[in-house]
Amino acid sequence: MSSQLLILGCIALPVLASVLIVATGRTPNLREAVTLAAGALVIGCVLGLYPEVSQGARPDVVLAPLVPGVALRLVVEPLGLLFAMVAGFLWPVTTIYAIGYMRAHHERNQTRFYACFAVSIAAAMGVAFAGNLVTLFVFYEVLTLSTYPLVTHAGTPEARRAGRVYLATLLGTSIAFQLLAIAWTYAYAGTVDFREGGILAGRMPEGVAAVVFCLFAFGAGKAALMPFHRWLPAAMVAPTPVSALLHAVAVVKAGVFTILKVAVYVFGPDLLAASGGGTIIAWVAGATILIGSLVAMSKDNLKARLAYSTISQLSYVVLGAVLASAWGTVGAALHIVMHAFGKITLFFCAGAVLVAAHKTEVSELGGLGRRMPVTMGAFVVASLCIIGLPPLGGAWSKWYLATATVDAGEWMLLGVLLLSSLLSMGYLLTVPMRAFSRAGGEGAGVAGEGEGSEGSAGDREIREAPPACLVAILVTAAGCVVLFLYPDPFFALVNQVAGGR
Repeated sequence: MSSQLLILGCIALPVLASVLIVATGRTPNLREAVTLAAGALVIGCVLGLYPEVSQGARPDVVLAPLVPGVALRLVVEPLGLLFAMVAGFLWPVTTIYAIGYMRAHHERNQTRFYACFAVSIAAAMGVAFAGNLVTLFVFYEVLTLSTYPLVTHAGTPEARRAGRVYLATLLGTSIAFQLLAIAWTYAYAGTVDFREGGILAGRMPEGVAAVVFCLFAFGAGKAALMPFHRWLPAAMVAPTPVSALLHAVAVVKAGVFTILKVAVYVFGPDLLAASGGGTIIAWVAGATILIGSLVAMSKDNLKARLAYSTISQLSYVVLGAVLASAWGTVGAALHIVMHAFGKITLFFCAGAVLVAAHKTEVSELGGLGRRMPVTMGAFVVASLCIIGLPPLGGAWSKWYLATATVDAGEWMLLGVLLLSSLLSMGYLLTVPMRAFSRAGGEGAGVAGEGEGSEGSAGDREIREAPPACLVAILVTAAGCVVLFLYPDPFFALVNQVAGGR
């Protein structure tokens, strides 16, 4: 099969799947089989592109001309293929999890959920393979609109309020900032195509470049840079599989991927370093890392704690992108992958606890580890991956990011990374520590085997989540380990961008 057909398949298959999902909605088993089959075909298409791209080729396809010199164009380059590999692999895994979760939790509108999920994956693939800024903007907006019904899935007043925050923040930042930055770029460069080394070097004054880069960074609202981060914790009203999509597979990764791609292919390292725009965003990212970590420590609600953890961890990618060095690019790109597997596992575990034990607060988890050892064991593995300890994949990205700060002489930013890792130990490892303790604190529904615990008889009936949930949890937790032991395919891609360093 030609590379052009594989590229088109990555986008067309999820769209076709969404149509078939609606058509088979009255037959849940068939509907979910369609989703899984489409996911398998998409990852097959993505992997089919790997040999060619890893050898230096850049296959492309033009979807439609827009104006002279600008077209909706897809180009597969290493960073985009890396993002597509993450989204493509985690779509069917999340679908397996969703089958167990949505049925066990008796969620309504499941057909709409699976259909919108499929469209959002198509949009994420479009973002990954965008050959220019206009194509990126179009698919970026489609991703926002296709995930809105997922955020408001519950249909409650709280969900509708969260949906309004979601749309207002993401559409507002992209239209007000990102679109302006694209127009400004075209005015100076005469093109919006992505190009190795950047398209603005020598064409845009450094002072203007600093302003434009800040517009791009804040215009990528999905990256959740403060103060444009409130949409992310607000969106936690959505079902857990949606949270997994938002935080690991598509939405937030599209945001940080956009910043990374703009830094590498629009500005280039020389202009980014000389303009000062990268320095400004580096300190915004550093502040977001620390503030997000501190807020996460204060949250008792498990999903809220994980949401602020995501806000913090996303800025690791932003920080690596703006350091304008080979080490920073490698660390940023790898953190997209490593964080995806670690964070999706954590959200899967949070959803499993809700389905099996009906618990949402960390203070309620005392003793739960003995009832749900697989879930809580996976939570430990994923936590260590996010913290950045070997032998988990996060150790690689954190190492390269720390090396980038040292290489740039940014010792305070190195301190930010180290302090954030310590804080992440505090807000993540306390969860399994409480769960594996013999008894919880006040309000802990799962007490020890002893007497005198209100509701303990019901708690003794708690078991692991449905098998489909456990399968997905085990796959992503295993991925955290495999990514440490065998990161070579991702290194091979990123090294092409980072100059082989």
